[in-house]
Amino acid sequence: MGDTYVFENPDKVTFGTIGRPSKRVFLMQVREDDQMLTVKLEKMQVSALSSYLGGIIAQAPRPAHLPDDLELEEPMIALFTVGALGAAYDEELDRVILVAEESEDYESLQMTLFDPTELRIADDNIGSALRVMATREQASALAIRGRALVEAGRPPCPLCGYPINPDGHDCPRTNGHRPPAI
Repeated sequence: MGDTYVFENPDKVTFGTIGRPSKRVFLMQVREDDQMLTVKLEKMQVSALSSYLGGIIAQAPRPAHLPDDLELEEPMIALFTVGALGAAYDEELDRVILVAEESEDYESLQMTLFDPTELRIADDNIGSALRVMATREQASALAIRGRALVEAGRPPCPLCGYPINPDGHDCPRTNGHRPPAI
């Protein structure tokens, strides 16, 4: 079991990438005062979380001015790789709660969305966890930035969802060699 990192009033929450398309690494970075934490995600996780946040924000009161400082900061070293994500809007706190959990069971690592009120730290398969209480404005900016980063990369295959390289790819739906993206 790993550590839990809690950011109750973050100054910054952002997605970013390092590397070139087809070799990019997706990161989520959170800063509060002098504390900063970076975690690594998969492109599909950034896409799913961005879409999910867009739905949450659409049902919440309209956000005010969105933050514009969304660039990653040095050092860009991921503390852990995210295995599961959760997001929900807390009306009482007027915050969007984001939870990212590391999975120490890399054999069964897959992207899942779950209710962040069910933080599963007692689970033996969970490593470290990150809990962020973002403002609606931060969550909106995160969703917009995540979508922009995903769309700036390689286009997804319409059959399987995997990214298509300039020279094509082995689509599992057309007798390729990779497991399905489901």
